[in-house]
Amino acid sequence: MSDEKPVSGEQQSKAGAPAGPRPEELRFFGTTWVDHSGGYGLRRLGVAAGSLAAAVASCFVLRFAYDGLAIAKVGGFVNALVVVMFAVCSAIAFRKTWEGFVRRPADPAREEALRSLKAIGFIGSLLAYFVRSLTEAPGEKLLRAEHQEAVTRYEKRRSGRTGNPSTRKKPRRR
Repeated sequence: MSDEKPVSGEQQSKAGAPAGPRPEELRFFGTTWVDHSGGYGLRRLGVAAGSLAAAVASCFVLRFAYDGLAIAKVGGFVNALVVVMFAVCSAIAFRKTWEGFVRRPADPAREEALRSLKAIGFIGSLLAYFVRSLTEAPGEKLLRAEHQEAVTRYEKRRSGRTGNPSTRKKPRRR
């Protein structure tokens, strides 16, 4: 990745970069998701292995927390409540994370409100990241669709232009 800040939209850098929309960067992948270059396959493998290892390590941490509850002898109801809470929060976090790979949230404020729930169910988010990285870079499908749409709009606007606008005849005023 370069030190140059990404130019949004259809701006052209002064360094002679090609005009047109630039792809958005993905975490761990940069813009290699566009043409699957720069070790894209190895990065996907690394992301899959890393997210799975983090999920497994997280399960061990939760197991130790559960053992702490057993040592404290808080009772069966509290133990069951903690297990159900983590299971439900993980399922919701998985679903919301998975949806985030496919489309932008319709209501960003609602997604912000679910942040703490997703933090509790972090194992679900890690598992969603793992499963998605088996087929593509997480979020690649969404960004590819948005990039293709931007390129199509750019080409459509570009094809409507012909010649140098400064050499056009000026309309007569009456």
